Amino acid sequence: MKYLLLIAVTVAALTASAQTPEERLTKLGITLPKVSPPVASYVNAVRSGNLVFLAGKGPLKDNGEYIKGRVGKDLSIEEANEAARLTAIQQLAVLKAELGSLQKVKRIVKVSGFVNSADDFYEQPKVINGFSDVMIQAFGEKGKHARTALGVNALPFNMAVEVELIVEVVE
Repeated sequence: MKYLLLIAVTVAALTASAQTPEERLTKLGITLPKVSPPVASYVNAVRSGNLVFLAGKGPLKDNGEYIKGRVGKDLSIEEANEAARLTAIQQLAVLKAELGSLQKVKRIVKVSGFVNSADDFYEQPKVINGFSDVMIQAFGEKGKHARTALGVNALPFNMAVEVELIVEVVE
């Protein structure tokens, strides 16, 4: 019986790891939105060799508005964490548009998260966890990354968060 359970657990783990990132997102109820165009003089992504550098994106809602405000003043940690999660979905849409398939992602290398923070707010890592968690849910071990989570006094359009990332892709 012990061996049958071990085999069942191993098969389940192998099956789960065989899922594509897109399949994992579908299971989570996540649909990737249309990629929003840059709002200034830049592009959404630049590929250099096997790295893709994604420009900063914010928590753009389906209605075209950003989640706005300063965390610790206008927004709670939970609301800001959800904004970071929404930003991750925006960045996954950029990646898919750039690569054609999220299966081409070899590894999420680096995440830089900026949190629009009240002067006395110091929990930026808890906010950016919303972004990181989505990357890990989508890519498993390949989604774990180095990260910076900084508090800033303002972001474009008064966005709650802005996140940029570096991704290694298969050649």
